Amino acid sequence: MDEARYKGNLKKKIAKLKKERNAVIIAHNYQRDEIQDIADISGDSLALSQAAVRADAKVIVFCGVNFMAESASVLNPDKIVLLPVKEAGCPMADMVTVERLREKKRQHPDAAIVCYVNSSAEIKAESDICCTSSNVIQIVRSLKDYKEIIFIPDKNLGRYVQANVPDKKIILWEGFCPTHIRVSKEEVLKMKGLHPEADRKSVV
Repeated sequence: MDEARYKGNLKKKIAKLKKERNAVIIAHNYQRDEIQDIADISGDSLALSQAAVRADAKVIVFCGVNFMAESASVLNPDKIVLLPVKEAGCPMADMVTVERLREKKRQHPDAAIVCYVNSSAEIKAESDICCTSSNVIQIVRSLKDYKEIIFIPDKNLGRYVQANVPDKKIILWEGFCPTHIRVSKEEVLKMKGLHPEADRKSVV
C-alpha cells in the first residue's frame, strides 16, 4: 500500500473512532502537519483550553504537552481528556517545583505570585493569579496592593513585565524555554533585513 493510500485509510479510521466515541481532537500550533490535518481545532495553549470548554464532545484528545491537557481537564471535569503521549512535557514548566516556590515565597512574604499559564496545575494552585503572554501586563498592573511580584517560570517574559511595569519589583524565576532562548538578536535583525515588509509579531 502506498503512503497516500495508507494515510487516507488512517484518516477514515480516526474519523470513524471520533464519531463512535463522541470525541474531538485538539492540537497545539506547534504540532506536525499530519496532526494539524486531523485536528478539529488548533491554536495556542490558552485558546485550546477555552475551545475544550466549548466543544460538544465527551472525549477530548489533546495533542499538546501535559500542562495543556491538565488545564483542559480542570476546566472540563465532566469530560474525558486524553493526552496521546503522557511523557510530552515542557522543560520550562519543569524548572519550577512546589518546594522551591514555597521557599521563594518565604523569602518574599509580601510578594504576589504571578504564574504564566504554561505551568503545571500544582504550580498554578500555589500561585495568586495566572496570566498569558498577551494579558500579563494587565494582570500585573491589576495587583495594586502588591509592590513585589514573584514571576514564574519564564524569566524572559518577566523581564518584559519589568520593562513595562517599572513601579513594581519583579522577582524573576530562573526558568526559560530552551528553544526560545536560542533565538539571538542578530538572527532577528538579519531576518528583518531580509524581509523588511513582513509583519513583526512575537507569538507564544
